[in-house]
Amino acid sequence: MIDINWSPVWLTLRLATITTIILLTVSTPLAWWLAHTKCWCKSIVEALISLPLVIPPIVLGFYLLVILGSQGLVGDIWQTLTGSHLAFTFTGLVIGSVIFSLPFAVHPLQNAFYAMGPRPLEVAATLRASPLDRFFTVAVPLARPGFLTAATLTFSHTVGEFGVVLMIGGSIPGKTQVLSIAIYEHVEMAEFQAAHILSGGMLLFSFIILLVLYSINKRLYQP
Repeated sequence: MIDINWSPVWLTLRLATITTIILLTVSTPLAWWLAHTKCWCKSIVEALISLPLVIPPIVLGFYLLVILGSQGLVGDIWQTLTGSHLAFTFTGLVIGSVIFSLPFAVHPLQNAFYAMGPRPLEVAATLRASPLDRFFTVAVPLARPGFLTAATLTFSHTVGEFGVVLMIGGSIPGKTQVLSIAIYEHVEMAEFQAAHILSGGMLLFSFIILLVLYSINKRLYQP
């Protein structure tokens, strides 16, 4: 009988859930601003957001480790305020995951707000709806496919992270050892059956997530 430690699975799901909630909260106003602003710095902000898509995860993880480490700016401030470290902790993993998955949340929302066009908001304005009312009663419902895509991609991408979480969190069982790292260590120790089970589960999970996403989006976009 194969002895498998399932704690990396639950830790990964917890990390993905927290990261998704944080990113949907942060990315919604950011994507709204990007979809409507004419500020000169828009291209710079978009480039910074998209940076995790083009640089190797291990590079991003290294610089996050430098920043979040005890000698780094953020890590030093955090340690002064809380007395604890950020690097090689679950909190550090959350921060790294939020930064690494940021484009997967912002881009779908930004595209959804673009596709909406100004007309629905203009109609709501003629009915004397406040800007906040127009956003929550008009923009959010019309952007539902974007929210669904953002949540799904962010969650799935966080589940599959490796390079960033390895650099920031290492592999501390029960604390920072997520699923991708657990699979890597099983392969390193030639425990291929355990690696097959965990990898197969991740593959099936990813397929189901994408299948559900495409099915729901198809229904939402059908007239």
